[in-house]
Amino acid sequence: MALKHKPTAPYHSVQDALRVLDTVARHTTGITDTELARESGLGRERLTTLLPMLCREAYVEQGADGAYVAGEAFARLGSAQEHEEALRDKLQRTLDRLRDSVGAAVYMSRYVDGEVEVTQYADGPATPKVNEWVDFRDAAHATALGKSLLTQLDHDGRREHLARHRTVRLTSRTVTSDRLLLSQLAAHPPTVPVLDLQEYAIGTVCAAVPITAGSSVGCLALSLPVEHAHRLRHAADTLNHNAAPVLLSLTI
Repeated sequence: MALKHKPTAPYHSVQDALRVLDTVARHTTGITDTELARESGLGRERLTTLLPMLCREAYVEQGADGAYVAGEAFARLGSAQEHEEALRDKLQRTLDRLRDSVGAAVYMSRYVDGEVEVTQYADGPATPKVNEWVDFRDAAHATALGKSLLTQLDHDGRREHLARHRTVRLTSRTVTSDRLLLSQLAAHPPTVPVLDLQEYAIGTVCAAVPITAGSSVGCLALSLPVEHAHRLRHAADTLNHNAAPVLLSLTI
């Protein structure tokens, strides 16, 4: 199975953020924003966008003298002993913030050993998660997160998945034709969120955006009650615009 690497806005942000982190890490006593702009090759305007995000995520810290040093989160993720626990904690805090930002339950999903796996999620009393009435592993054809993962595979990878998981009808809106589904997945623009408009469950709409780090295929998704469907596209765009911190955590 081959992966289809499609650079989107979050990926460019992560590339720039990694350049900043690499530069900051080389200066254990701190580096000013002027020096950072010169050494990283990024303009002051770009740093004005990146540095607040990196500080908020605790990847860098700004001292009283205004200089930047590596932050606690960067140190923990860089530790081989603490990496897995630190990554899970970091992702959960980020998902919690995204839940509050988009006003919806938020999910982190990965394609692991040929199967859809929801690895973490953030919900709450006002943002309940989807009732998994059919195992997500068997419903990639009908869920936003499943379709987002499949769009990141090549054609043979998608066909192989659908050969193992039939496109059964879950609602009247579910696409059950392999040919039609494969055509839709192939034509889907990488920068546009994948939507599920009551295809998995009546009363629920969902959206997902890709999060691919190295050879690991993943995505971020959200779900809303159908009465909030009018918010779906705006919430999906917000999710997409805030995907960089998640991708950065997976990359470090």
